[in-house]
Formats: sequence, C-alpha cells, structure tokens
Amino acid sequence: MLDNVPYFSYIISAFIGIGLAAATGFRVFLPMFIVSLASYFNWIPMNEHFEWLAGLPTLITTGIATIIEILAYYIPFVDHLLDTVSIPMATVAGSILFASQFADLGTFPQWALALIAGGGTAATISSGFAGIRAASTATTGGLGNSMVGTTETAGAGIMSVLAMAAPVIAAIFALITLIVVIVFGRKAWKKFKSTKSNSQKL
Repeated sequence: MLDNVPYFSYIISAFIGIGLAAATGFRVFLPMFIVSLASYFNWIPMNEHFEWLAGLPTLITTGIATIIEILAYYIPFVDHLLDTVSIPMATVAGSILFASQFADLGTFPQWALALIAGGGTAATISSGFAGIRAASTATTGGLGNSMVGTTETAGAGIMSVLAMAAPVIAAIFALITLIVVIVFGRKAWKKFKSTKSNSQKL
C-alpha cells in the first residue's frame, strides 16, 4: 500500500541517508564499516555505483580504521587532535553514505543533497561533540572524555543499525540528536571559552 505513495522510495532513502549521516557524526568509520559489512553479506542492497562499499578491501580497511578510531578516543590529548580532523572527515563520510541511497537520482542532485543533508548533519553532530569534549577536557582534565567517547561509539553503532532496520525511527532520532547536540554543544563551547578565559587571567 505504501508503495503507491508518490516518491515513497525516495522518502525512505532520505530517512536511511539521514540516519547514516548522523551516525558518521558520532564516529567516522564505524557506520561505513557497518554498511560495508551489511552489503558484503547481502543483508542490504547496494547500488552498482557504490559496489566498492561492499567489497572486501573496503570492509577490511574500514574495520581496521574503526578499531583504531575507537581506541584513539580513549587516549588523552589524542582525542582532542582527532576532533580537529573529525569534522571534515565526518562531512565527507556522511555525504558518501547519504549519496549511496540516491545513486539513480542523477549526479548533480544526488551530490547536492548529499553535501547539504548528509554532510551538514554529520558536520553538525561532529562539531557539537567536539565542543562537548573540549568542555569536558577543561572542566574534568580529560577524565570525563572516556564517557563522551563511549557515548559517541554507542550512538554511531545504534544509529547505523537503526538507519538500515528502521529508517523512520532513525530519522527521528537523528533530528532529536541534532537539536540536543546543537543546544548542549553550544553551551559546552561557551563554558570551555569561559574556563579558558578565566585560567588565562590567573
């Protein structure tokens, strides 16, 4: 019955794309690994233009990168360094995963949507958590960063699975996450700047 709804397939693709893009905002490589794993074992279909995502080299590469990324965020100061490159990397990864859902749309609209919706979602969430981590570093000396890192890893895994299994729910969670991250990320960044300013005065 829902198949008769105009552009229904595009709507579902958008929900999946937003969910996957949000997941890359938490962790860059984990969502790509999960998508690669699922497509490699034919659990989900993959458009011919993105068959490289289903290939064994991509699966191995993203798997190794995922392990390194997750562990690196538990190393003091290294996590802060990763934040400086995570936002552009998340933007690229979010755009790719979003675009993979619209391969039959045409090159220009496909990548325009991918950069705006996918890349924008990923970049917003990634930058929000970078602000939260910076505030955590300033207020707890980095002791609270492991909790932030664990939350990000869990969020990436849950959002990736939801995007493929329950796209509508994933899209709703992505929207909620965006709002929460923007609000708390902004507050955390202001707190970080205030703490840094006070320490410089002393």
